[in-house]
Order: sequence, then structure tokens, then C-alpha cells
Amino acid sequence: MANIKEIARLAGVSVSTVSRVLNDHPYVSAEKRARVLETVEQLKYARNMNAVHLITGKTRSIAIMLPYINHAYFSRLTEGIGGEALANHYRLVLYQTAYKTSMEREVLEMLRNREVDGIIILSMSTPVAVIEEYCRYGPILCCQDAGERAFSSIYIDHARAFRAGMDCLINKGHRHFGFTVGRMDSPSTKSRLEAYKKVLKELNEPFREEWIMDGCLDIEDGASIMQRFQNMPERPTAMMVTGDQVAAGLLWEAGKRGVSVPGQLAIIGFDNQPVSKLLGLTTIDNRLFEMGAEAFRILYRQIREPDSGPVRKELAFRLIERSSV
Repeated sequence: MANIKEIARLAGVSVSTVSRVLNDHPYVSAEKRARVLETVEQLKYARNMNAVHLITGKTRSIAIMLPYINHAYFSRLTEGIGGEALANHYRLVLYQTAYKTSMEREVLEMLRNREVDGIIILSMSTPVAVIEEYCRYGPILCCQDAGERAFSSIYIDHARAFRAGMDCLINKGHRHFGFTVGRMDSPSTKSRLEAYKKVLKELNEPFREEWIMDGCLDIEDGASIMQRFQNMPERPTAMMVTGDQVAAGLLWEAGKRGVSVPGQLAIIGFDNQPVSKLLGLTTIDNRLFEMGAEAFRILYRQIREPDSGPVRKELAFRLIERSSV
């Protein structure tokens, strides 16, 4: 089996030059790089990556913990991460957990076992104290605000973003609005619910639990909201929909049932997905792509500089007004 010394001899270069080429390091002339790569191809050389990892102490891989791979919110975040990972020659290990703490623990164990150099958590159900226990094994970043922790976080202020959407509805004359959530126990939902109750109190409006619709994740869930409305003696005139895919389903079903938007029902979505522009949905831009890209940059710096402390970074959101309000 070919080895680095044989490649160096046949290519007429030093062993260190071969090592630099194989590790994609700069400062190798194009002519020498070409000779080494040609020799590697001729010898059918395959690197022993386990040995490389032992020598360098790095796997050049990071894990992405996410509950659902096919959800538009997490896809957009992953797209931002992926662009930066590609530019820095890093591989992504996607680990779908469905919010099961046992599966989330498996991802964390990958860091302990040095199968990856770091972890980016897009969403989780595991308590933050458990996440912190694994920070001794490598850098971890969470794409939500967990406060001052041993791991890094990047996020938007969901309470303020939700308030901006409700203020928009109030300015349009609405007082009766509900909202949808993916899961009630998430930190972002709790922040939005707090903002929602505060606004209702300011407007002297009652809190109607039936106007808060849990388990809304995709287009079909959005369409089913209109069915729920059918059974309500009084229904909201506006909806804050936490996800543009869900909002698109609601908008589509409203049109099928002859409910005019925004005349009879105003709709504000979240995430500024491409479908929101196509359908004219007013939405809150969470800057998901930028969040994913910055998440990788922060984690990558911490991989290269292990002694650097955790980073807590808030990104600005913006309300994009279109024809659904």
C-alpha cells in the first residue's frame, strides 16, 4: 500500500510538501501540487482518516442537531451553515432528533467521543444545564437565546419581533388576533406568549386560549386552521403565524373558502421564506440564513481558539409588509 514517503519520492518533492497538499494547505506551488496530486492518483492512495484525526486532533466535521430535516425553518438555517462549512472545507453531520432527549444526548456524546469538532444546535428539548456539561469536550452553539451559558448562542428577540407584528396589526385596526406555534414548551413560544398577553392587557382584551393553536408546522397544518375556525363562536380577525409555510397554508385555504385576506382575516408570517414573497405575505424576517452562517463562523473560531469564551449574539429582525395585512 502506498504511503506518503513513496508519493514524495515519485513526485520528487519533500514529505512535508506532500502533507501540505493532502491537507489543502497554502504555500505550495501549482507545479508541485499538480505533481503530488497526479502521483496520488497513479498510486490510488487512500488516506487513513483515523490516523489523520489522531495527528491533527481535528475531524473537520461538525454536528448539526435539529428536530426535523424537512422543516423550512431548519432548512434555511442549515443552508447558511452549509455555505460557510463548504468555504472552510468542513463536513456537516445532520442529526435529526424529533425533540427526543435520548437522541439529542447521542449528538452530545459525539463531541465527547471526538467524532466531531463541535455542535450547532438548531432547536432542542434537552435542559440547558445538560448541554453545558458537554462544553468541556468542545464548542457548542445554540440558535436560540439561552442566557449567559458555557455554550455560545445566536438569536433574535422573539418577544420584540412578535410585538412588532402585533403593533402592525393594531395600527391596521385589529384587536382580535390569535397566533400559531410549533410547540408550546419552546423558549421562543414562551417569549411570544408573554408578549401576546402583555398586548392584550394593554388593549383591555380577554385572553382566549382557543385562539392559540399548537402543533402548526407545515402547509397542511396552516390549512387546518380554517377548519378550527368553523367551530368557534367568535374567531380572530388577524393571525400571527409562526412560520411562512403554515401561513401559506392558511392563506390558501382562506381563499378556497371565500375568506378575503386581509379584508376578513389579516395574516403575518415568520421567517421570510421564498413562499412569503410569492404569495404577498407580510412576514417577520428572522434572518435565518445569516444566523446559520454566523453560527458556523462563531463555532469555527472556537474550534481554532479553544480558550476563547462563549459568544452571545443577537441579530436584528425586520417586519416586511406585503398584501396580507
